Amino acid sequence: MEQTQARSNIYALLSRILMQELDVEMLNTIKNDDQILEFFPNLKTWEPLSTLKNSEVLEQYLNPDFTNISLLHLIPYETFYTREDQKVETGGANPVTDMYSAYDFIVDYEIARVVSSDHIGVEFEFMHHLCEAQIKAMEENDAESVRHLLEAQKEFLNKHLLQWAPLYLINAKYESRTPLYYDACEMALEFILSDNETVNESLSAE
Repeated sequence: MEQTQARSNIYALLSRILMQELDVEMLNTIKNDDQILEFFPNLKTWEPLSTLKNSEVLEQYLNPDFTNISLLHLIPYETFYTREDQKVETGGANPVTDMYSAYDFIVDYEIARVVSSDHIGVEFEFMHHLCEAQIKAMEENDAESVRHLLEAQKEFLNKHLLQWAPLYLINAKYESRTPLYYDACEMALEFILSDNETVNESLSAE
């Protein structure tokens, strides 16, 4: 269960970082949590982080970089990468909609501030949602539901995230201008690839 909780936490962290700009509170959380900082080796030694106020770091560096990799130069939506016309599908025809509905996952567009449900941050949030449901099933010793949720995670990774997110993350990593987003993209890329193996191993052991 510890492994599933760790996976859930990582998906939640990546979702928050890639979904919208950080605020002072979130930056403070990252700065003061040694476990989180282990995932961000370049950020740990970044001078502005220790010499400037959080608000200054956000205003001068991090928020402009988020805008750069999420709004100006790159498009973090699945359908942009998977549709031939490179248009983002904002309606009910979006390929992730059915899976979200099947697992009672609702995108709060006001909070997320995304134009479509296939934003990378939302897809990471959905994986977090599935992991949390798996933890609940494990606590209830419901082996059938655990397996079903692992199958859902495998399906979502292979039909959705792994089909496009690596390309976006590689581009975003090299487009980024701050160590936070460089490290986050590198971490996310490595994590979804290894997590797919983790899910497959868990299913084999069931």
